[in-house]
Amino acid sequence: MTAIIFDCDGVLGDTERDGHLPAFNATFEQFGLPVRWSVEQYGRLLRIGGGKERLATVLDDPEVWRAAGSPATPEERAEVVATWHRAKTKAFTDLVAAGIIPPRPGVRRIIMDALAAGWTVAVASTSAEPSVRAVLAGAVGAEVAATIPVFAGDVVPRKKPDPAVYELTVKELGLDPAETLVVEDSRNGLLAAGGAGLATVVTVSGYTRDEDFTGAALVVTSLGDPGGERLEVLADPWDIEPVDALSLTELSRLAGRPPHEETQGGQT
Repeated sequence: MTAIIFDCDGVLGDTERDGHLPAFNATFEQFGLPVRWSVEQYGRLLRIGGGKERLATVLDDPEVWRAAGSPATPEERAEVVATWHRAKTKAFTDLVAAGIIPPRPGVRRIIMDALAAGWTVAVASTSAEPSVRAVLAGAVGAEVAATIPVFAGDVVPRKKPDPAVYELTVKELGLDPAETLVVEDSRNGLLAAGGAGLATVVTVSGYTRDEDFTGAALVVTSLGDPGGERLEVLADPWDIEPVDALSLTELSRLAGRPPHEETQGGQT
């Protein structure tokens, strides 16, 4: 295998509950908006790809709409959402810089091993690029992170589960889909990668464990770390049989695997 592409949120770090959710709520408070998202409510909102797209939903509340200055046209609504989103991104990156969101098990090890082996490593996410780069730097250090291509946010017009961001990544980096593996944590991410013809390993996160991962090449609780947090196998249709932690050897066996109809995973 020559390439491995990581999603960001829920993959590089379990960012949603401890990072994005408090950043959204801090933004609502900053702008005096009469809304706060609960843990459960935000879990439902994660079905919507993209932070701006989630923010836009609050304008459907008449109280929020009035508090936002009653934007009348689509352009005015978009500008309001963009302003909120810039503030939310700043709040999120401040949390990352404060060390609130550690990398998930095995992420740094696999990325460093892949780079040392000459693989292409990239990140493809629906989150804003500054947020993604902050999480990536927190996972592998700023020097290494600067060498890793990031495709994020509005780089494509359609967010996951649309495959656009993965199609762009493959095209821009000149990758062979048969030699490329994606690491995702959600059903939307799996659908996006599959739509681009890419095999996918799912490392479930706090919000996604119970989602349907039919079609994944492997479903595990994390990448695992030798001598540290062990992974749990939730679905292994190609009989990779990882123990404790995934290695590059095991991951390379999954590239190019077609979707497996019997893969479920996450249903516990």
